Amino acid sequence: MSAERFTKISQLLNTHLLISVLLWLLFVSLCIFILSLRQNSYVEVISRSVIVVLISFAAAVYIHHYQRRIIKNHIRALVLIALFILLLVVTGLGVMSTRHTFWATGTAVTTAIILTIAYDQRFALGMSMFYCLFACLATELAGSQLNESQLTNIYLFLTMAAGVTTCCFCLGEIRTRIKLLKISTLAATIVFVMTASLHVLYQNIQPAALIKDAGYHAGISLMVGVLIQGLLPLIEKAFRIATSMTLLDYSDANQRLLKRLHMEAPGTFSHSLLVGSIAEAAAEAIGGNGLLCRVGSYYHDIGKINKAGYFVENELGSTSRHKELAPTMSHLIIVGHVKDGTEMAKEYRLPSVLRQFIDTHHGTTLVEHFYNEAKKLKNKNSKGKTTDVPAESEFRYPGPKPRTKEAAIVMLADAVESAVRSLPEVTPTKIEAVVHNISMKRLQDGQFDECELSLRELSQIEASMSKTLSAHHHSRIAYPKPPDLPEGAQPEPEQHEQENN
Repeated sequence: MSAERFTKISQLLNTHLLISVLLWLLFVSLCIFILSLRQNSYVEVISRSVIVVLISFAAAVYIHHYQRRIIKNHIRALVLIALFILLLVVTGLGVMSTRHTFWATGTAVTTAIILTIAYDQRFALGMSMFYCLFACLATELAGSQLNESQLTNIYLFLTMAAGVTTCCFCLGEIRTRIKLLKISTLAATIVFVMTASLHVLYQNIQPAALIKDAGYHAGISLMVGVLIQGLLPLIEKAFRIATSMTLLDYSDANQRLLKRLHMEAPGTFSHSLLVGSIAEAAAEAIGGNGLLCRVGSYYHDIGKINKAGYFVENELGSTSRHKELAPTMSHLIIVGHVKDGTEMAKEYRLPSVLRQFIDTHHGTTLVEHFYNEAKKLKNKNSKGKTTDVPAESEFRYPGPKPRTKEAAIVMLADAVESAVRSLPEVTPTKIEAVVHNISMKRLQDGQFDECELSLRELSQIEASMSKTLSAHHHSRIAYPKPPDLPEGAQPEPEQHEQENN
């Protein structure tokens, strides 16, 4: 009995839960320290501590429900704690030094924008509301030092909530450099109207003072957008993400890696472009990040640059180099492009969100061609004697398997594009059969076990890929030759183009 209990305790200690609890306690301790600095009464300190614990516990439950990966990714948890603590300190110091509460509004809008960029709108909205509660406590540190016309308590919370809600619901993707400025301008307008309305409701102050205070709250909301625009690269590095604007930059064909791929492995470059088109459409069909799939596809095979001639798409009609090699050696060269690609991605400092496509686009799949060649060679050398069949594990990619839906889509798009390209006759029916067979093979092989891909989504992905491939491999009409055309000659290209149009 004691042994079983010891085992259970050991398992608990080895999990991420214990570290997450310690991080939560660290956050609670820092919040209590910051929010109780100017309190002289033990009763007030205890009361604030209880409130902080309750709010922090609610935030922890919210994280557990909607962003459970933070529990396992302790670096993300630390960054989130650092963000909240830093902004609370800025709020407290700003309010005490200026005797204005607009600092709380500015930091709340900052929290909303950063979390929306780093996570999603629902999570950002929820966590920003928790921050607003902490910010209300931070503004009370100044106490009687505040100007009489300042918004406090529920009125300040409503002002912050107006800016937070506007940013979370309207931000979405950042595909242009002016997007943040537009959102912050809209948030500033909403905050101005809300602040002015609340002043009219609970204070009878002069119009000039009303406009001045509302202008402060709106102005800092606008300034936040300008500030975050400049700090966006640092935010991406801190949370290990890449915004749509960054992804668009990496999709430029003038990027150094893509230039090398185009020049040194043109067949692979063409293959990657088509895989990107297929993967983007499939991701959008299930509500995934199509842009991430497209840009990730562009880089998924960059490891082939080092040994481009050993891959069939770059042979360009020449004799295959693998005819002179043993299947085991050929397997090592083929599998090695994943490791080479990862090293090149680090060398060229690709974002980690793009590196996942290099690492996982083959998962732990079997290199079937050279595995079958190894079996044939073994049977041929045995001369009728019984020999051991080569182990499949020796001819598999090292992995890891895809951990996101987007990575799984790129894996499937890479496989189906290559398979369809090898068909002697391409028809929509054959394309559908190939796509379905490969997706089922990957599913049964357990390649999708580590990503949250449902069977319904897999069916939608199949349909999208079949449609995209059919459009790409469309047939063209064979035109009759003109009567006066000599034997063996072909019609002029202009005639082909005119007829096809």
